[in-house]
Amino acid sequence: MSVIASLANATFSVPATARKNTYIANAWFDWVFFIASPLIALWIGILIHGTPIADQEISLLGNEASIANIFIGTFIMAHLVIVIFRSHLNREIFKQFPLRFTVVPLALFTAMCFSKWVAVSVTVLATWWDVYHSGLQTFGLGRIYDMKVGNDARVGRRLDYWLNLLLYAGPILAGATLMDHVKDFNDFEEVGSAFFTAIPATVESNRLYLTQFVLALGIPFLMFYVFRYWQYWRQGYKVSFQKVALLVFTGLCSIYTWGYNTYGEAFFIMNFFHAWQYFAIVWWMEKKNMTKTLGLQDSAWGKPLALLLLLAFGFGYGFWAEMRDGTSGAAYNLIMVIAIMHFWYDGFVWSVRKRMV
Repeated sequence: MSVIASLANATFSVPATARKNTYIANAWFDWVFFIASPLIALWIGILIHGTPIADQEISLLGNEASIANIFIGTFIMAHLVIVIFRSHLNREIFKQFPLRFTVVPLALFTAMCFSKWVAVSVTVLATWWDVYHSGLQTFGLGRIYDMKVGNDARVGRRLDYWLNLLLYAGPILAGATLMDHVKDFNDFEEVGSAFFTAIPATVESNRLYLTQFVLALGIPFLMFYVFRYWQYWRQGYKVSFQKVALLVFTGLCSIYTWGYNTYGEAFFIMNFFHAWQYFAIVWWMEKKNMTKTLGLQDSAWGKPLALLLLLAFGFGYGFWAEMRDGTSGAAYNLIMVIAIMHFWYDGFVWSVRKRMV
């Protein structure tokens, strides 16, 4: 809140000549892949509910799972790995953080291979970092829309940060899917940690208080958020319709799915639109770099081939990772390192404030 406090009395002006295109790509692309994606995912989740796609298990490469679970698991893993098209294959980004992209993942992988404590800790961390990271993806898209209409990148940044965490994590902490997120602490049984393995039972016995805490904190914050942005508007802030729609759709979808899980497809719905958005932003921002790296910039088939490579690489890895059996070994550790690096890298390779977007 220190940023907000320091800007409280400032007057923010919008450039006289606003950008004509206030979308990230264009209207149809943004509505399908970014803004309305939570509603699209919710619609798909409702459609597959109670059907063989979601309820009937099939046998595939020694794994027993429904088609829906295999698909969403593959989609999740696929979106995690394609960050490399932004981090490692974008030369301008890579040269800024060479150690983060090479030494750190190698060191983490080595530590996981030699220490069961580290391996289990990373597994549990991945579950909760995913929650945090997912909320901040919407935050990042919203900040891009702010930038596109000409707003100062600092205005309301901290408020948006907390709002998106509340909209995504709040329904988890106060809703029907909480125990699905804390069950991973049971993995600490493998290293004999009584403290961490007791967390699920402790959370279960205090769910009512946690729900009351989230509501007591969240409702006043939402009121303050609206009031503060009203003040910004009076000082020259220009409201982005795209950002408002994105926040409303994401918030409603999160509350309805994480909070109530009426159709039992919360995991599918929330992860579908998150991965859907991510594939779209990677493609839109990196397509020129990808075609150039592949030497296809002068080819009429350059962009289609680059898109095919993105999809083939992402889903190829995703399917392999999803079909892996077991929660140990070098392959599993590699999968976890890729997940953790995805969460970490996204924190700085899409920074609007640092003009990396």
